[in-house]
Amino acid sequence: MKLLYNIGIAYYKQLVAMAGHFNTKAKKLTQGQADVFEHLQQHLSPEGRYTWIHASSLGEFEQGRPLIEALRRNNPQHRILLTFFSPSGYEVRKNYSEVDCVCYLPFDLPGNARRFIEIVKPTEAIFVKYEFWSNYLHELKKRGIPTYIISTIFRPSQSFFRPYGGFFREMLRCFTLLFVQDEASRKLLAGIGIDNVTVAGDTRFDRVAAIRNQAKEYPLIEAFCDERFIWVAGSSWPEDEALIIQYFNQRPQQKLIIAPHEIDEKHLQQIESRLNRPTIRYSQATPANIRQADCLIIDTFGMLSSIYRYGKMAYIGGGFGVGIHNILEAAVYGIPVMFGPNFKKFREARNLLAAGGAFTIGHYAQLEQLIDDLVAHPDKLAATGKIAGDYIALQAGATDIIYRAVYGKTPQEPRNNISQ
Repeated sequence: MKLLYNIGIAYYKQLVAMAGHFNTKAKKLTQGQADVFEHLQQHLSPEGRYTWIHASSLGEFEQGRPLIEALRRNNPQHRILLTFFSPSGYEVRKNYSEVDCVCYLPFDLPGNARRFIEIVKPTEAIFVKYEFWSNYLHELKKRGIPTYIISTIFRPSQSFFRPYGGFFREMLRCFTLLFVQDEASRKLLAGIGIDNVTVAGDTRFDRVAAIRNQAKEYPLIEAFCDERFIWVAGSSWPEDEALIIQYFNQRPQQKLIIAPHEIDEKHLQQIESRLNRPTIRYSQATPANIRQADCLIIDTFGMLSSIYRYGKMAYIGGGFGVGIHNILEAAVYGIPVMFGPNFKKFREARNLLAAGGAFTIGHYAQLEQLIDDLVAHPDKLAATGKIAGDYIALQAGATDIIYRAVYGKTPQEPRNNISQ
């Protein structure tokens, strides 16, 4: 099985290289992988002794970020290396100031794993959520380097729990400690003899709490807001927008802030063509013209997590496609959240629905009835929002649990100028 795994990784590497001729993401990954060892030699201290934190992509980075920043606060001189596998993570965070070096993780081949660890000389390795690379994990174990995985969650359908999963179970035995999100994951692992497990929760809750505490103020958006009911549609896709805009066009007593997932010109024009009410893009707004608009389209990145604070409720996109986007960024402000039907693999969505702090809709009539009901009953709106906010507050604290277990002490409180 080990040989098949290595052949598969080598074959995948070649496929990515070939795809790079016509796919920008694959090209960036190939180029980044090509000079990663030279990059490390140039930017790392020969002494090594780095805390190595690996996140597959941007979403996993956000889960690891609270731990990275706790480590930096408590040990300013400690060296930290951050690696990504996906260009969507590396390209956005390659200049992240809280670590000493950011690079791609070389493909998981035996020679790469040995060379990488010899250069980095990590004091510990921390993987985020779903990163299981056999050669790296076995090389770390062979060298006696403490290895952890955080904010992970397990399901019975995964290979670890199948009769043929012996090779994959051996990866789990390489970890010094596994920090899982829930008790169900711990029980699954116990069933295959993995007992070095701590139920710590999900560090994303700590991250969204920090974002809320450091939420940016946007004077232009404040100028947009008036006494009307304002709601935010975040990370929307065309399937979401068809329902949202149909509803909004018929509600002159409401205002809408919409932050689409994709902000290319073609998509923005598509949104604008569906709206029959005064609309302005954020990039074109001024204190004068934004007051005349009923719909504000956010056509820049990096604002959404702070913008939710201006709404009385939020619609989270993606639920009519591959899956909903981050609902926690909205719920942390104590407002109800709603989303489409594809949410079942997201534990926080299931829990919020069960608690009464979120709603799911499957078609236009449900969306219309739900929003009209919340607008007509402010007490229900407030109570639902409180449930959502309380859920986030109760789930926070995973970073402290992990930090104490790994470093033997409680981290200091975050400072008030966490970088965004």
